[in-house]
Amino acid sequence: MYRHLKLYLFIVGVLTTITLFIFISMSISKLFTIDNELMQQTQEKLPSYHFVLISEEVDNDYWRLVEKGAREAEKYYDVYVEYKGPKRSNLKEHIKLVEMAVASKVDGIITQALSEEDFSPIINDAVKKGIPVITIDTDAPTSDRAAYIGTDNYYSGILAGKTIIEDTVGKVNVGIITGNFDSEHQKLRVQGFMDMIKDVDRINVVAIEESNISRLEAEQKAYQLLKQHEEINAFYGTSALDGSGIVAAIHKTKKNDLYVIAFDTLVETVELLEKDEIQAIVAQEPFEMGFKSVEILMEEIHFQPKSTVNHTNTTIIRKKDLTNIEREMQVIGDTYD
Repeated sequence: MYRHLKLYLFIVGVLTTITLFIFISMSISKLFTIDNELMQQTQEKLPSYHFVLISEEVDNDYWRLVEKGAREAEKYYDVYVEYKGPKRSNLKEHIKLVEMAVASKVDGIITQALSEEDFSPIINDAVKKGIPVITIDTDAPTSDRAAYIGTDNYYSGILAGKTIIEDTVGKVNVGIITGNFDSEHQKLRVQGFMDMIKDVDRINVVAIEESNISRLEAEQKAYQLLKQHEEINAFYGTSALDGSGIVAAIHKTKKNDLYVIAFDTLVETVELLEKDEIQAIVAQEPFEMGFKSVEILMEEIHFQPKSTVNHTNTTIIRKKDLTNIEREMQVIGDTYD
């Protein structure tokens, strides 16, 4: 009797185990089938190309507008644009992000080339591995990059110099706040300005300081210049956040009637222009740069770009031009959610 009970329990246990195994197997099979279907559906929706846009500083308003242009291009091309950049302008971190993009075997890279000497080797390495590279905002012309799109930075400095000549009378002593001494585009903006005013005796550059692409540092450096050089009666800011930083420093010193020319039509900068606290803005087209960089990279993959150098427009905006520029800002969405 006891032996029969043990046999019965053994048979029941075996049958239960087999049933449980079959149930689990069927469930797992069904689960993987569902997952595969989901994967197939996802793959069907994925764009054919994966580009990486690497900015100088990820949360800088100027670069967010470049990103917005690239996002707009996604609507017209079969591409996903991944946006990356250092939290603060940092050459080594920027290069590392480019290297990571190369290692990830993306389909194309759009990057600012802060230093031609430092960026050319990594750009050349990417191209050797079959990844086309577009430089944006700052070029590395001796590298193997496919094309450059952005401002003619030397010309923008010429425009700034021409503007200060036109807008001022009498002796003008200029303090320059520039984004970074080592950045090629910043150096070109300063050089163009210097070359334009060099034969104008009444205009003199007193000192140049760098803001490290920081509004706070722009304010600190401008304040120091105003304290050290009481003769300064004009400022030229060459990067996007310099203008607002310069104005904040002027407020601290309570000096009046200083002439300020700044870069980029960011919301705060335009508001300061409207209030007559900035007299002129060198306006670039970052949204257009972002859009065109994707377009040119797609041309490089499928055909050939029409030109290796693609300069976007650079203009001077004064208060009288505000109606037009505000309309353009509304169209492209120059505010950030």
